[in-house]
Amino acid sequence: MYLKASQKLLTVLLHMIAACQTTTMRRMADEVQPRTEQSSWLPNWLPSWCPTSPTQLKDAEQKMLKTVKRPYSRQHIRISSSNYLWTIAFSTHLHPNSTTLLQPSSQPKTPLVLLHGFGGGVGLWAQNLDALSSCGPVYALDLLGFGRSSRPQFSADPREAEEQFVVALEEWREKVGLEKMVLLGHNLGGYLSAAYTLKYPNRVRRLLLVEPWGFPARPDNPNHYSIPMWIRAIGAVMSPFNPLAGLRLAGPLGPMLVQTIRSDFKQKYSSVFDDNTVSDYIYHLNAQTPSGETAFRNMTIPYGWAKRPMLERIDGVRADIPISFIYGSRSSIDSNSGYTVKKTRPDVEIIVIRGAGHYVFADQPEDFNQTVLRILALTDGKGIDKKTKHAAAQLPLPISVTSETSPRPHQLSPGNRVATETESFGLADLQEVILRSDKVVTSHKRHAMFLTDMSLPGSPSLADLEFSL
Repeated sequence: MYLKASQKLLTVLLHMIAACQTTTMRRMADEVQPRTEQSSWLPNWLPSWCPTSPTQLKDAEQKMLKTVKRPYSRQHIRISSSNYLWTIAFSTHLHPNSTTLLQPSSQPKTPLVLLHGFGGGVGLWAQNLDALSSCGPVYALDLLGFGRSSRPQFSADPREAEEQFVVALEEWREKVGLEKMVLLGHNLGGYLSAAYTLKYPNRVRRLLLVEPWGFPARPDNPNHYSIPMWIRAIGAVMSPFNPLAGLRLAGPLGPMLVQTIRSDFKQKYSSVFDDNTVSDYIYHLNAQTPSGETAFRNMTIPYGWAKRPMLERIDGVRADIPISFIYGSRSSIDSNSGYTVKKTRPDVEIIVIRGAGHYVFADQPEDFNQTVLRILALTDGKGIDKKTKHAAAQLPLPISVTSETSPRPHQLSPGNRVATETESFGLADLQEVILRSDKVVTSHKRHAMFLTDMSLPGSPSLADLEFSL
């Protein structure tokens, strides 16, 4: 009876969210072609419920990127079906405030292309862009359906949804004119980087997977986790919703919700921001009309496992494409995936950065930057003699970075933290219930149940964990 009542209530709330999303779509269209008349009073009221717009997202991103010192260009790169991918590019040949991307013919080294994770955007690389672009061209883009890129309708089929992401990236590469690139992907970006490399191996010089999502398959053993009935009931009720629906449902409380749930981000970026710059950016990234978020939902099965696990396919990556995995020592993401790949590809490098969680690049930016620069120095043989390349190989990793050959032992963090395969936002009330529950369980593989409030299976939510963006 309670379940049916909850379902009815949530259905009403879902209609409210859908109305808010429709209004956001109209606002996005207004920026391209302003509307001259209003068809009803409803759109005038709804914006006050969801206090966001593409313009506010643009302003929030610009505030994030104010900390970047090196000149960069920015542009919407048009691809097929009237879609576009928002892109920023760095090169020593750029003039400040340039709006034209660097021409490939002038690039001395293979470009580094950064792909953010679920719910993220180019602004989250704010602490990395200066350092990474110091030795060569760097491109950062918002994935299709996220950030300031187009938010089209994705296929409900997981294979086709993945294909849409991958094809969009290839069309972007063609338009920008890159012959080859080093792909660095975090979380969902890591999964899509691997998927792209499988389909277009001739375009990838090297693959850097940073805390990648979607690699292991869900265990076949139905008793692998002792998931309490109440949690399964919540999952059933919430299943019609997108992973971040709760953020939009919160309406005007959304910004405060992000500040409360993701207060850790203020600490991650404390060296460059002392206010709510990061939480505001995260809010506007994810309060927009869900698109890539819906695609992600369609690519997952209950509790966040990928419907098409990458471990079942990554052996198809061409042998001459080097692969590096980068993990944080405090992350809850399962690092065993990297070691599983290493069993069949001994040359795979697995790097663990101490003191970092899931957001390695934000938790320990200096160590992350040095690690990536070291890998890049070994990647591009063009214009680098053997002596120089050998010297680069001898560069020591930062003291807080280790290159591992075997899995690190599982350690349950203080406070009964639960390890998850992917992580996301959620509402604080259910999080508190979960954190105080005696029924939280863990496994030896650093996986656990995905517990979320207003989210579809695939976006767990635990307040003291790193959550995937």
